Amino acid sequence: MTDDPGSGHRDAASSVEASLGEADPVVHAVGIGPGNLEYLVPRGDRAIREADVVVGFETVVDFVRDRTDADLLTCGYRDEAETLTAFADRVAGGDRGVAVLMGDPNHSGYQFLGKVERVVDEATDGGVGVRVVPGISSIQIAASRARTPMEDATFVTLHKRGDLTADLDRLRRDAGRRHLLVLPRPFDWMPGDVAADLLDHGARPDATALVCERLTHDDETITRTTLGDLSTHAGGDGREDTPFSDLSVLVVRR
Repeated sequence: MTDDPGSGHRDAASSVEASLGEADPVVHAVGIGPGNLEYLVPRGDRAIREADVVVGFETVVDFVRDRTDADLLTCGYRDEAETLTAFADRVAGGDRGVAVLMGDPNHSGYQFLGKVERVVDEATDGGVGVRVVPGISSIQIAASRARTPMEDATFVTLHKRGDLTADLDRLRRDAGRRHLLVLPRPFDWMPGDVAADLLDHGARPDATALVCERLTHDDETITRTTLGDLSTHAGGDGREDTPFSDLSVLVVRR
């Protein structure tokens, strides 16, 4: 394993998924949707129900805890490497493994996905593949709520470890030209921080901004504001420094 926070992203993004049949030994990486399991796709649900062992961050595994009899291996950032190694050892021993990620792995989960691929490959000498089961992302829900066609939008996830310069540059470049769909990073790059950064790089203060929180949950809220007003919430890096949830999506209309 490596301590490089971006290495998993590069590993997953630079590889091509093998052509795997249903009978081939495979680990499923399942996007569970935005947390409301009405949005969990049937193929992902079946993989979770049939699993012998499920791994993921504790908050993600908790959503599917009642949908499977599998052994559940939960982790945080500190014990991620150790937990993934234990998961890969189970897979190498013949167990059916599933890694669960919030939303759709293609929207925000490539760092974790890359780490799953690497440990499974090492533990099985390349004998077990990883198949992604895409899910419904909060980004897709936000685009629908905001009536924002994704082909006219720039999507950026800040919800990852490591340097965000290239991602912020994309947002700065496209502000005012395209709609922006942004997954903030709790809690140092929240909606207010993104708004302030865009204003510093020439975005219009009166541009419409929507902060979509806890989408598809019973307490879903959507705050319609402007970049100027939103920027007043910039600053800080703790939960108490922002009025918005860590389950937020920022939409900026062009």
